[in-house]
Amino acid sequence: MRKSLLLAGLAAFAFSHSASAQTLNVATAGDQNMVDYIKDYLGPLFEKSHPGVKVVAVGTGPGDGGSQKIYEKLDAQKKANATSVDFDVIVIHQKAAGTLVKEELIEKYRDKLSTAKLVTRDTATNSLGTDVGGYVMPMFHSQTALAYNPDLVKAPPASYAELRDWVKKNPKQFGYNGIKGGMSGVAFVTGWVSAFGGDATKLESGPYDAAAKATWDKAMGDLKEFNQSVVITPGNAGTLDMLNRGEIAVGPVWVDMFYTWKAEGKLPPSMRLKLISPGMPGQPMYYAIPKKAPQDKLAAEFIALATSPEVQAEGIVKRFNWYPGIDAQNLEGKLDQAAWNQLFSDITPKDLASNGKAFPIGPYFNDILETYEKKVAN
Repeated sequence: MRKSLLLAGLAAFAFSHSASAQTLNVATAGDQNMVDYIKDYLGPLFEKSHPGVKVVAVGTGPGDGGSQKIYEKLDAQKKANATSVDFDVIVIHQKAAGTLVKEELIEKYRDKLSTAKLVTRDTATNSLGTDVGGYVMPMFHSQTALAYNPDLVKAPPASYAELRDWVKKNPKQFGYNGIKGGMSGVAFVTGWVSAFGGDATKLESGPYDAAAKATWDKAMGDLKEFNQSVVITPGNAGTLDMLNRGEIAVGPVWVDMFYTWKAEGKLPPSMRLKLISPGMPGQPMYYAIPKKAPQDKLAAEFIALATSPEVQAEGIVKRFNWYPGIDAQNLEGKLDQAAWNQLFSDITPKDLASNGKAFPIGPYFNDILETYEKKVAN
């Protein structure tokens, strides 16, 4: 009987303990490294500062498909009139963010954060043409830029116009992967249209005008001619590989991939980056809080920690070679000099602010790819 009473007491304790504990459920789109980041680094850091809280991370898959799964779950629970949803924090891509705002599936919370004023880039308010101001907080920014071999290129082109002229004088020394081999090539093409095709601001912010693509004929004709003097590489990694082997001297790359390859010895340590004007695109991942999140206040505290300069420096920059979600100048003094020099010596915070651009809004993005297929690839 004493044994039974003891077991009953332990069961009651366990029940009361679990009832009083708080669980913060975080759903993240993206690759497995996104889940690992929250599970192994950010979650334990938050739990340490919030005793009794358990952070649980679940991945929904890479790319826009992962964000789509988050949207479908929240949409289904809204249609079912659920009193609360399954997620407290979500990490999503730009495309999904606009949809979630339009369909009123996420909270307008950012202005309540202590870190809200640390981000001023347009991607914090404009997500592929949708106003998401207040609804999202950037987790990090990925960025494309030109990688180049300084042993072969002493004075790299500083703009798309200079690059076009440089390629004429240095045929087959520039390489990119078109629009089918990876997003670094797509970024280069959309940057080309922004540079030579008309109103770049309208491409990024809208409104959409279907007639605009007719004004790109000269830009696309010039790109077709440009392609005659370049190497079409087999993909994002293919561009880096050809740079490593010296088969090309310049090519567009994702900055985080570039630094990862350098760290792994796959690129010469002398390789450098240039973010040319009037700009090349990148894209953020966003933190957001669903409507009817069970732990919405705790979720805001989690995002505030995740976007603090200290965590952005250690977690985002040093661990992944991503650019911070908050403005980079806020990280000065938070990174050791070696880490700061690695990420910001070639592309400074000022360069990012002026030449770090967003991808065009969805309809223009699709029109650019379609026009490229018809007028450049053929």
